[in-house]
Amino acid sequence: MTNRPFGRHSRHVTVGPDRLLALGDAVFSIAMTLLALDITVPDGLPENDVADAVADAVPTMGAYLLSFAVIGTLWLVQHGLFRLIATLDRWLLLLYFALLALVAALPFPTRLISEYGETTTATACYAAAIAVAVTLVCGMYVRLLMNPDSAAPHTSRALLKVEIRHGVLLVLVFATSVPVAFYSPTLAKYWWLLAMGTRLLYRRPAASQD
Repeated sequence: MTNRPFGRHSRHVTVGPDRLLALGDAVFSIAMTLLALDITVPDGLPENDVADAVADAVPTMGAYLLSFAVIGTLWLVQHGLFRLIATLDRWLLLLYFALLALVAALPFPTRLISEYGETTTATACYAAAIAVAVTLVCGMYVRLLMNPDSAAPHTSRALLKVEIRHGVLLVLVFATSVPVAFYSPTLAKYWWLLAMGTRLLYRRPAASQD
């Protein structure tokens, strides 16, 4: 039996992390592609109306870029996470499938915020979707901390705790922006900028640190 740096034995599923990550890569790439499908202009416009049609599409382009950055960041995070996973258990599998389901559905809140970005409903729905996605990723880190038999041999508790704290901060940023959206959807969007500074609060420890 392979020795783990800490933890107890738990039941595992038969699918390997590499195969599951390959499925995740496919879901992420399809979600990114679907985001671009909403960027359109009407057919058959006279030349004088083309500029106005492009201007009307700017909010859709902005929502596309925002969600592309969000999905791209989640994609990078999942690869960092899977480097810490040696064996999948059922909780990791369930959490990851929930994450993939949410990523696949992100084009919907993206369309909402592109068409109704000044409304509370669209802004709150988008923020809630991101908060849930980060919660699921954070939950996978928590599961590795609770069930270290699933963790790769080089994984330290200190590293997992840092990632969990960072995830909690991100969840707080997007979750608290939901009530802010009821006061001002525009202010809620600026609130999201706080997410850019959360990583600065924690330095990632060396992988071998315990």
